Amino acid sequence: MAELFTSINIKSVCLKNRIVISPMCQYSAEDGYANDWHLVHLGSRAVGGAGLIISEACAVLPEGRITAHDLGIWKDDHIQNLQRITSFIESQGSVPGIQLAHAGRKASCEQPWKGGALLKTADGGWDTVGPSSIAFNETYSLPHALSIDGIEDVVDAFGAAARRAYQAGFKVVEIHAAHGYLLHEFLSPKSNLRTDDYGGSFENRIRIVCDVVKAVQENWPLQLPIFIRISATDWVEGGWTIDESVELSKILKTLGVDLIDCSTGGNISHVKIPIAPGYQVSFSKKIKAEAAILTGAVGLITDAKHAEDILLNNDADLVLIARESLRNPYFPLNAATALNEKIDWPVQYERAKK
Repeated sequence: MAELFTSINIKSVCLKNRIVISPMCQYSAEDGYANDWHLVHLGSRAVGGAGLIISEACAVLPEGRITAHDLGIWKDDHIQNLQRITSFIESQGSVPGIQLAHAGRKASCEQPWKGGALLKTADGGWDTVGPSSIAFNETYSLPHALSIDGIEDVVDAFGAAARRAYQAGFKVVEIHAAHGYLLHEFLSPKSNLRTDDYGGSFENRIRIVCDVVKAVQENWPLQLPIFIRISATDWVEGGWTIDESVELSKILKTLGVDLIDCSTGGNISHVKIPIAPGYQVSFSKKIKAEAAILTGAVGLITDAKHAEDILLNNDADLVLIARESLRNPYFPLNAATALNEKIDWPVQYERAKK
């Protein structure tokens, strides 16, 4: 059998294959509430046969949204609409996952199709926060440096969000510490100039991430997996590095994290990244080997053979599909055909199976 279609057990959760739908923001919620768009978007990928479907970044606080239309999980009222989605995903034999996030200094923006520019407070925007008062670039607002109390509020919010995620029926929780959002901002010396216990040394810069993991653990069943997405490098000298990512991954493993979702970049504006198919796979491979932890590979993985080779080469344990799944919600069904594997299709679609 092709490795891509072998099952994998992570704690008490069994994924029927190694294909994961990566979190992809839809910017289509109102006041954080999931709606029919999210049901159809996530549900169709479950119909498409992926083993794990991870929702887009769900803000743990309203000020942690990228746009005013991000999904949210900062209040109990959000749970009911999410339950409808998780129930449908499970009915299709897939596992529902959720990504918990805080956008930090990259918050308060317009929807991408409206230009993605800074949403000013007069137009419904809000003040942003970060580890230090450093804007992402000249088009973003200057964030307020979080106080110690503010940091503790963020940590508590991640914990409360994990509790709500479980109540909503999710079976995997992923902490978003990548792409230049709040937790990544603390990790990188380029965006974190603090001189207190949350800045300076490696141990201090990773403190909030470790605190968040502990808070999530306290509010999430021990038998269910915790993933974390990191940017394995800032792609710039003096920024966060792959060696630091390895060391962080070792520590996170001791705290109960089950898998490192390996992305890169997003924290430093105007950085040139050598984008090509699989350009981030080497980071997944290094972290898997040196930290002895499960990893997920993501980044311009668009065909079945490439995904299969990643697993055969022991570069990762899961393959995350993002934009390709937007183009093709049924990527897993087609990948099985390409790899000469026979898998179950939804009975409603069986007559189209070749």
